[in-house]
Parts: sequence; C-alpha cells; structure tokens
Amino acid sequence: MKTLLYCMIGLSLTACSSQKTASNQDELAMLVGTYTNGTSKGIYTFRFNQETGVTTPLSSVELPNPSYLTPSEDGKFVYAVSEMNDSTAALSALAFDKETGNLRLLNTERTLGADPCYVATNGNEVLTANYSGGSMSVFPINNDGTLQPVDTLFEGTANGPDTIRQIVPHIHCTIFSPDGKYIFATDFSADRILRFVLHPKDIIPHPSLETVNIEADSGPRHLTFSPDGKHAYLISELSGKVTAFNYNDGKLVQIQSITADTLAARGSGDIHLSPDGKYLYASNRLKGDGIAIFAVNPENGTLAKVAYQLTGIHPRHFNITPNGKYLLAACRDSNVIQVYERDFITGLLNDTHQDIVVDKPVCVQFVE
Repeated sequence: MKTLLYCMIGLSLTACSSQKTASNQDELAMLVGTYTNGTSKGIYTFRFNQETGVTTPLSSVELPNPSYLTPSEDGKFVYAVSEMNDSTAALSALAFDKETGNLRLLNTERTLGADPCYVATNGNEVLTANYSGGSMSVFPINNDGTLQPVDTLFEGTANGPDTIRQIVPHIHCTIFSPDGKYIFATDFSADRILRFVLHPKDIIPHPSLETVNIEADSGPRHLTFSPDGKHAYLISELSGKVTAFNYNDGKLVQIQSITADTLAARGSGDIHLSPDGKYLYASNRLKGDGIAIFAVNPENGTLAKVAYQLTGIHPRHFNITPNGKYLLAACRDSNVIQVYERDFITGLLNDTHQDIVVDKPVCVQFVE
C-alpha cells in the first residue's frame, strides 16, 4: 500500500513538473518600442502567452522615441535606439528581468547619426542603422552589457532616381548574417545592399567592395534570412517588392522579385518568415495597410502570393511568436498591437481581437 502511495505521489509530482514546464514554455516576455510624441513614455513590457494569445502588462521605462529595440541572446540585456533627428540620437543599454519585465537603464551613447531606426547585436557589438544620418554605427559591448562609445561610422550614398526620398543617404537596416561572418546594411538611397566582413580578432567590421545592387527606385528597407540560412528576403519600401536571394558565405544571388504592395503606395515596412520557414509576411503602409502573405517553395526558396491581410493603420513592424502560432502587428497610427492567429497549413491570419492598446507602438520583440 505504501509502495502504491509513493508511486502515486511520484506520478503526481512528475505531472505537475511537466505542466509547469509546458506552461513556462508558453509564456514569453514581450517588449514594445514606441514613439513618445504622444502619451507613450517609452518601452513597455508584457507577459504574452503564445498558446492562448493572452497578454498581461508588466512594466515600463521612460526613454525618448525607442522606435526599435532588440534583446541580447540570453535576454539579460536590451539595446534600444532613441530615434531623434538631431545630435541627441542615441543607443541605450538596459538590464532586463524576464520574470518581472523590469528594465533598468545601464548607459546611453550617441549614435553620431540622426534618426537611428534599427538595432542588431551579436553579443560582441551592437549596430544601429541611422536613417537620416545615412550611416551605420558600431558599438563594442563591455562584459557587463554596457556600451562603449561609437567606434566606427560607415556611411551610405545617395544616387537613386527618387528626387525626394533618395536625395540624401539613408541606411535602414543592419543585420548579421546567420553564419556570423558578415554584416549586411540596406543602402536605401543607392538601391543596394552593403556588405561588411567580420574578423575573429577585430571588433570593427571591414567594408567590402562587393555590394548587391537592387532595381533602381526600390528603396531597400529590411532584410531577413531563412531559418536554414540558405536564403534571404528583402522588402523594398519604394517599389513594394520582395526580392529573394540564395545565400552562401557572404554571397547574395537574386533569384526572384515579387510585388507585396500592389497599390504602389511606396510605404512597405517590415518582413519576417514563420519559424518553420514555410511562409513569408511583408507589411505595407500608406494605402491598403496590411500584410502580404507568401508561400515559400521548400526546394528553391522562391515565393508564391497566397493572400493579403488588412490590418490597422501603419503596420510599421510586426513579429511572430517562437512557436509560430501568433503574428503581432504594431499598428502605429491605430495605437494598437493586433494579435493574429496563424494557420500553420495555409499561412493565413485570423484576427483574435485581443488588441494590445499602446500609444504609437512601432516595435515588438519576444524573449523566451
């Protein structure tokens, strides 16, 4: 009888442990960046259940115009820009408690380029894309997660045909390649992608003479890589097209161009793949605000248009939960983050109407 009782207790404890583990896996910490020219104060944190789509507010921290932010790989630090159009433009390092959602400012360094709008890190350095400054800033990281001052500034060029949007240099996105050996930056006003080489013993990337030219009047904006690292996809703001590439050891070879913005609104925004790599999503603004949905050919990485999901106004940024179940669209001018449930088979989106109300939301990031 005692043996039976011990077995029952043991089974009960195992079940509880399994349920706790599963529950913990469902819970994500969520960070939301905003523009602070309205009622927003800065960065807001939430608990997001990626199984139910339920959101719980946690905390916030005041920071001017944190329009883009990214967590460190271990989730202990967050690096957030302050998108200011003057010399106060900056990058801040913050300590992050994933359980409570609390953020603590560690230090702030000037980007030396106006309107930083994108940030990426590989754990050794942080990059910012400075839109109006037309440059990429490189910040070495100290062991405690704090930032060193800008070490190097790389500048873009302006020779695109749009005499209004491409009259001065703009860098819109800076990302590390999946193999960790290169950096790619979108040179918006020159219709090209810049490449930089990373060296194991040198914190500063080396600019490469090799660039990837995009169709004129495209305005390349955001670039993302497939989960297997074999393909890359670019959304261009002005042309509204998605360009697909084969990728191998720093080489981007174009294989396709397909339209995401059929209304020629010249306001395409963000681009992401589902975690399984089967579907690609690209947001569009200014007309017919929404998200274009493409199926990815598993054999060659090419795209086929599946559907178009209308959203709130100005979906500047969106993100997909690690389990692939939800897509969250930050609709800046509707002052909400819309929660869409993804169909794993068709890739289609269904609005759950579990909107997260935030003033001027423009960036959503998750920490497991």
